[in-house]
Amino acid sequence: MPLFTDYGFSEKKALTDAHPAPTFDGTFSHHWKAEILPRRPLILPRRQFVYPAQAEEVERGALEVLIQPLESTEPFLATCALGFRDPAVPTGIWSMPNPDWLCTVSGGYAYLIHAIQPEQFHFLRYRPVLSVLPHAPGLLLFLGHHSILAWGRDGEIWESDRLSSEGLTIDRIDGSVLNGYGWDMVTDKDLPFALDLSTGLSVGWKDTAKI
Repeated sequence: MPLFTDYGFSEKKALTDAHPAPTFDGTFSHHWKAEILPRRPLILPRRQFVYPAQAEEVERGALEVLIQPLESTEPFLATCALGFRDPAVPTGIWSMPNPDWLCTVSGGYAYLIHAIQPEQFHFLRYRPVLSVLPHAPGLLLFLGHHSILAWGRDGEIWESDRLSSEGLTIDRIDGSVLNGYGWDMVTDKDLPFALDLSTGLSVGWKDTAKI
């Protein structure tokens, strides 16, 4: 059995030479350890779960993650279907505001998995997720092509309105306000937006570079 580490992944185990090493983000406290495997193990653990269950040929390019819940002596293998073979989309593991859950992302396909009851999972509707941004005290933000989805301890909290015709750029977070830019197809310009992180609603924009 592979040896677990506090960080869950070694850069020496990158999925392929053509892609950057997967991310491990442990911003939030968590009740599990996880390791991305360089390939599907020859000897499989007794407990195996495939995400999503209905995927065809899921093992081809899939992210293989060995997960050890701290409350259990038995790990399980999570096989997460690959979204896109594009280094621009994320791959890796993120802790979540709820310590019993983790987020795995495989080529932009995001799976939220309950570490103690792994049959419970969510297949995020953003396909692909373009970026994952943890924000204390308790939000995990998922950026898509057009909008942002916020996940909290008890599940989805909000989804923003459409912010871009194609692609989002996060500029900064000022307190409880997320500032960024979205490309507008009509004007062919990057237009600013500002969101209240507690609600996802627009609160206007303050360009500090011009103050």
